[in-house]
Amino acid sequence: MLSLDHFLDLAERPLGTWPGAFVVAVIAVLFAVGVHRIGARILTRIARPYPLMSVVLRYIDTPALILLIILGIGFMIFEAPDTLPFIGVLRDVETVALIVALTFLAARSAGAVGEAIVQAHPLDTDDNLNARRIHTQARVLARSVMVVIVIIGFGAALMAFPSVRQIGASLLASAGVAGLVAGIAARPVLGNLIAGLQIALSQPIRLDDVVVIQGEWGRVEEITGTYVSIRIWDQRRLIVPLQWFIENPFTNWTRNSSQIIGTVFLYVDYRMPIAPLREELERILAHAPEWDGRVQVLQVTDATDRAMQLRVLVSSFDSALNWDLRCRVREGLVNFVQAAYPQYLPRARADLSTDKDHHHVDFAPSLERSGAPQAASTANTAADPVASRGEPSGPDPRAHAAASTAPSPGSKG
Repeated sequence: MLSLDHFLDLAERPLGTWPGAFVVAVIAVLFAVGVHRIGARILTRIARPYPLMSVVLRYIDTPALILLIILGIGFMIFEAPDTLPFIGVLRDVETVALIVALTFLAARSAGAVGEAIVQAHPLDTDDNLNARRIHTQARVLARSVMVVIVIIGFGAALMAFPSVRQIGASLLASAGVAGLVAGIAARPVLGNLIAGLQIALSQPIRLDDVVVIQGEWGRVEEITGTYVSIRIWDQRRLIVPLQWFIENPFTNWTRNSSQIIGTVFLYVDYRMPIAPLREELERILAHAPEWDGRVQVLQVTDATDRAMQLRVLVSSFDSALNWDLRCRVREGLVNFVQAAYPQYLPRARADLSTDKDHHHVDFAPSLERSGAPQAASTANTAADPVASRGEPSGPDPRAHAAASTAPSPGSKG
């Protein structure tokens, strides 16, 4: 009857030669692949009701297979006798490969956890402020952890070689100069890494935030371990280092809420009644799906020597809707003034004195409108188009009457 020691002795005999070791390695690889497939099917069925676990298993599937294959080959290499040619070199390579595989598996596991948290909090909701906060923290922290894992794995792989360990000891002996040089060289990398952790914890920006950076308006599209990608409204990309957000001021339109108030400026003549404009604004907003019903204001905010400045405040759920709402309101009010009060569009005024009687004349560019009388005023100057054609100089009384006569505030045309 075969004992365990006898079985191990029979298994070690083929490892004395390279053909036998190759056959054992192939068997070990096939065994590792079989274990991976069986284990993956079992774990997939167990994790099916749990989305978080399913995402993690999908991410670590390939790293786990690579690790099992390396372990199978490592069984052959470390069980082979020391007399086998080049076995020492292969053992060093196997050690490095094992460290790399473990690092790959650990990094993918960290990324899988972050991605699982992101998928559990979708952004396509009405109020995605909390989801954007979780997305930013999960992605930035996961990438920071992955960077740390890769650095540790790289150091462990280097320490597997005796020559590197001796170099490391000699470097430690002169740690003063080496540490200073390494610190200066690694300052951008370490600075961005620390800035990434600060952004993940304090969150001055989040994914899908609307920001204005150096006059550029856009949304935060991606936060990596070294930079932030801003998708500008015209589909350009603004790449900003992480450390810039910690050291420089910028505008965040969605820091606490996506709701925003927009402004629309309109310039009209002094004689323009304000009440009809307020009624028209109310009518426009009542039929505007972009308006959230919070803010509706029309005020005279300035009066220059040429016209009144009207400021309209309207609110929307987010900045994209507010942009469309501002355009809708601006177009609607301009069309209303053109149709109902064309004589109250902004005018240029001039005071012409030809004799002792002073004539006050208002003139403005003619309105090209079908069915509407063309009111024009002339001036006795070389730049006047009527004077340049040799027509009688001086103001036209009919034009003067049309320009200076204004309907009552309650009229609509």
